[in-house]
Amino acid sequence: MSRLQVVSGKGGTGKTTVAAALALALAREGKRTLLVEVEGRQGLAQLFGAEALPYEERKIAVAPGGGGEVFALAIDAERALLDYLQMFYKLGSAGRALKKLGAIDFATTIAPGLRDVLLTGKACEAVRRKDKAGRYVYDHVIMDAPPTGRITRFLNVNDEVAGLARFGPIHNQAQAVMKVLKSPETAVHLVTLLEEMPVQETGDGIEELREAGLPVGRVVVNMVRPHHLDEDTLRTAAGDHRAEVAGALSRAGLGGARRGGLAERLVDPLLTQAAEHASRVELERAQRTVLAGLDLPTYELPLLGAGVDLAGLYELAKELRKQTVAE
Repeated sequence: MSRLQVVSGKGGTGKTTVAAALALALAREGKRTLLVEVEGRQGLAQLFGAEALPYEERKIAVAPGGGGEVFALAIDAERALLDYLQMFYKLGSAGRALKKLGAIDFATTIAPGLRDVLLTGKACEAVRRKDKAGRYVYDHVIMDAPPTGRITRFLNVNDEVAGLARFGPIHNQAQAVMKVLKSPETAVHLVTLLEEMPVQETGDGIEELREAGLPVGRVVVNMVRPHHLDEDTLRTAAGDHRAEVAGALSRAGLGGARRGGLAERLVDPLLTQAAEHASRVELERAQRTVLAGLDLPTYELPLLGAGVDLAGLYELAKELRKQTVAE
């Protein structure tokens, strides 16, 4: 599995949750994983029930049984630029003075390409980093990336900085980043729901990524709801079967099937719910057909009725690991 895994998706599909679950799934295999946030939303801290993440790598979870660990980092573009200036120009206190004057914020605001180089560059540095024994510090780096509509431009930093610098440290940094991003070390996963708009945006995003030469990984279908009705019942829901349903309810002990009886009064609400369920199942089947046409491996994660808390994350991680092993 690729060492840098980028997770994107249309807003509302739960990409941050999937990124966190993926990090935990890898940790359950005994891997040391870094989970990186680049949008400044502190979504990872909320998921893990932790305080706001600082600009430093901090352990936030340990996988039970597997011995793996999950570290997290919220990358801040201003701090990353200070690191960059110190690394290449040894500015030290002068760099901190520039921050106080607002020059750092100004630079990252007027040059979004530079901002993306700094954000992706920090993640790629973690991918390449080795300890004194020559071993990689992290087995995997998982990036909770911007939404699908912006992911190709965000990752394609070489094009973004072309107008800023055609040579020098910034240019070299962009090239080093692209060397990682366009290599087999990287995979970009897209999260979707079984709904028309997210699936359409997923298809468009995959096409853009491929055109840019960026490696597409898997499609993760999130929040999949169970099908409560079998095929025969779904067909019944599509027709006019009031008398048949009323009779079945009556035989089940829910009152008489006569007009105005309890069983008869339950028929309309039940048929309405069944029809809505049947319509959703049909829509989901159509979207699964579209996803199958993308010709990519697909994972599915269930909808957690109680919402996503830390226990829910571990449940999703277990499901991801099960599907990975089954491949």
